[in-house]
Amino acid sequence: MKVFSLQGKKAVITGGGSGIGLGIAKTFIAAGAQVLIVGRNEEKLIDAQRELGANCSYKAFDVTDLDKVPNFVTETETSWGQVDILINCAGTHLKKNAVETSDSEFLQVLNVHLLSVFALTREFSKVMIPRQQGVIIMISSMTAVMGMKQVVAYSTAKTAVVGLMRSMVSELAIDNVRINTIAPGWIESPMLHKAIGNDLPRKTKILSRIPSSKFGQPEDIGNAALYLASDAGKYVNGVFLPIDGGAAGGF
Repeated sequence: MKVFSLQGKKAVITGGGSGIGLGIAKTFIAAGAQVLIVGRNEEKLIDAQRELGANCSYKAFDVTDLDKVPNFVTETETSWGQVDILINCAGTHLKKNAVETSDSEFLQVLNVHLLSVFALTREFSKVMIPRQQGVIIMISSMTAVMGMKQVVAYSTAKTAVVGLMRSMVSELAIDNVRINTIAPGWIESPMLHKAIGNDLPRKTKILSRIPSSKFGQPEDIGNAALYLASDAGKYVNGVFLPIDGGAAGGF
């Protein structure tokens, strides 16, 4: 089981203060990693750091502040240490019909889920390439697999992330920097509750399409990320991995 160990590794997890990002942080720390959780809400990060313990640090940073991403990467490597793993998990949600979604709203979602992911992946790749090692994990969505109402911006960004991964894999694999993408299904998280908490028909429809009739847990994504980040997944590169309880196959 040593191939699943992250002992001695350092992982940056954007959106690590809650939900799926927090679930990944818990799993990585249990596997021996030191984790830096990143997000905009410092209060939330402090609470998460207390929960995660001594092997967790935090940094308040808005990933959509693209001009500051290069400095963020440099400062992180200088003050916190060499980053072995990047998890792009920061997220936001917009529930709105396509014809009612403005250009600025669409762009705001893309900034969080796509443009920041590219900027962070690009800048961390620059320091991973000379070391000839590194792991980057994107977080996509099942909306990249199936059409869903009222998530046009989110779906577009999460689909584009897959193309981003494939293109960068073709460039970075030669330098032993691996990039994979996890597509969570419906996972218990603040974002899920925001999306369906007041929409019982939507919740009922979703559960009816999951063979097990239950939502996943953040740790389910954490375990998948652990496999991809550890030596257990050292020959896995450019994979799009749904973790959805069979929802895509249950239609």
